[in-house]
Amino acid sequence: MNVTFEDILLVSSILLFLSILITKSLGRFGIPALLLFLGVGMLAGSEGLGKIHFNDPQSAQSLGTVALTFILFSGGLDTRWESIRPVLWRGVGLATVGVLVTAMLLGGFVYYVTDFTLLESMLLGSIVSSTDAAAVFSILRSKNIGLKHNLRPTLELESGSNDPMAYFLTVSFTFLIMNEEASIWRLIPMFFMQMSIGAMAGVAMGRAMAWIINRIKLEQEGLYPALTMAMIIFTFAFTNVINGNGFLAVYIAGVILGNRNFIHKRSLTKFYDGIAWLMQILMFLTLGLLVFPSHMVPLIGTGLLISIFLILVARPVSVFLSMAFFRNSIRDKLYVSWVGLRGAVPIVFATYPLLAGVEKSGMIFNIVFFIVITSVLLQGTTLSVVARWLKLSQQDKRQKKYQFDLEMEYDIKNELTEIQVPDRSPAVGKNLVDLHFPKGALIVLINRNGKFLTPNGATTLETNDVLFVMTDRDDELTRVNKLLGYEVE
Repeated sequence: MNVTFEDILLVSSILLFLSILITKSLGRFGIPALLLFLGVGMLAGSEGLGKIHFNDPQSAQSLGTVALTFILFSGGLDTRWESIRPVLWRGVGLATVGVLVTAMLLGGFVYYVTDFTLLESMLLGSIVSSTDAAAVFSILRSKNIGLKHNLRPTLELESGSNDPMAYFLTVSFTFLIMNEEASIWRLIPMFFMQMSIGAMAGVAMGRAMAWIINRIKLEQEGLYPALTMAMIIFTFAFTNVINGNGFLAVYIAGVILGNRNFIHKRSLTKFYDGIAWLMQILMFLTLGLLVFPSHMVPLIGTGLLISIFLILVARPVSVFLSMAFFRNSIRDKLYVSWVGLRGAVPIVFATYPLLAGVEKSGMIFNIVFFIVITSVLLQGTTLSVVARWLKLSQQDKRQKKYQFDLEMEYDIKNELTEIQVPDRSPAVGKNLVDLHFPKGALIVLINRNGKFLTPNGATTLETNDVLFVMTDRDDELTRVNKLLGYEVE
């Protein structure tokens, strides 16, 4: 049977539609969307109902690399500097020391319980050493999980920045296995060089992106997503060409750009949020098609043993060591340990030894796949429950902010923020003119029981009114919150 390009498009569209439909139907039961995407891919595969034969690790790796590039950029674009600044070094520690300790501990355990060589064991540990950005971003944000003590920005920063370390370890151990004469000591200066070049390239390209977007003045608004796509791909590819870490460069470029003012910021941010979801779906579908469930059955015992050690020993030890010098309670560290979600990235990394011809790469790939399913199924479905058990859960108090789509290059910093008047607020029953809001804070609209009011000085505030407040300075927004009765840290 000849398969045409139209056949591929038809099947792809059907799988994409089914993935979204199943997520809509089963997501209400707390099943992570990413696991559902994997399930659809496996059901459509050669050993599933769809009987689609797909055994092309090279294509899966290429798609995974492109997908991860856009996922990391989107995550960086949505990361606010004021949120990550207090937890910056904590996140960096988890993304570097934490990944290294996890890889070494798990590698040692794999060497002890299997017949893998030491290098093969360390390779397996490296592949699953990082938490997955797509999994953490999607689960934390889709469930609106509110966490105390700045744990949410810590987890998002770690997941967005620890893939470069895992990638380096995976490629390094693959190289050592295939080149027995090579020395591990050669890799240490290479690591610092790659990370340094990646960081500098990310900062430079993030600033360049903002400058180019604001000054190129394209006549068609639809060209701006294409322009930024070109710059994202260039950032990743060029950084790799100059021996830097492209994943790190893309993430940092996204953070730099997201914290600057640029034309069509709101529309571009939404566009890349949609692209990130599309990339996640395609990546999980493809990896689901790639796996052969029958190959995993003989490895269930080994895979389960390794998964349990990773979740209950390797991840917690790495977290406690990485956060030893920071003021965090044991409950904080236990929760960070539990949010060690593994997703599609380890499966993508597992294709590197597969393509390099590592002797036990097939077994490694299937064990990694089993670890990912176990992690998402066990940890991904219990994040809210564990947060409540540890008394770290709280209502997500982050206020919605709406940035203006600028049609000019003026440096306008105004934001529209939603603030709900809380119960027992001292502002209830008072006129706006008597509250003495800061001069730079303007209430442009009030949502009262689903009806929108245009306020004036004589407007009296009521409980649960939602105010749309325009400000251009954070201290003014803080003063508004205090006047409405919010405790501001």
